[in-house]
Amino acid sequence: EVQLQASGGGLVQPGGSLVLSCAASGFTFDDYSIGWFRQAPGKEREGVSCISGTGGFPYYVDSVKGRFIISRDSAKKTVYLRMDNLKPEDTAAYYCATCRHSRTNMRKSGLDYWGKGTQVTVSS
Repeated sequence: EVQLQASGGGLVQPGGSLVLSCAASGFTFDDYSIGWFRQAPGKEREGVSCISGTGGFPYYVDSVKGRFIISRDSAKKTVYLRMDNLKPEDTAAYYCATCRHSRTNMRKSGLDYWGKGTQVTVSS
């Protein structure tokens, strides 16, 4: 059974940091690009970051460049999203899923699965 379990969200003050984790199981981890999507209340889900199976050339949406870093650990079958200098506009439910990306965009692709998200709230 395919699973992508996101965790690590929470309440943080503006300027703070969080690290999200995405634990994968039920498929060959290294064969898929995996990324993070987020959805704020009243807004469409957007792609935040995507990293290839080899870990190279990740994609970031412009609004998080320089603040977020995506990484993956094949031994642990886990993808991470380190988020620094968080802003109130980063508040959203964050989901991990398989993805596809280029230099300029990313989209949901690969496995037809959305796991439960983890809530990130940035507020003073």
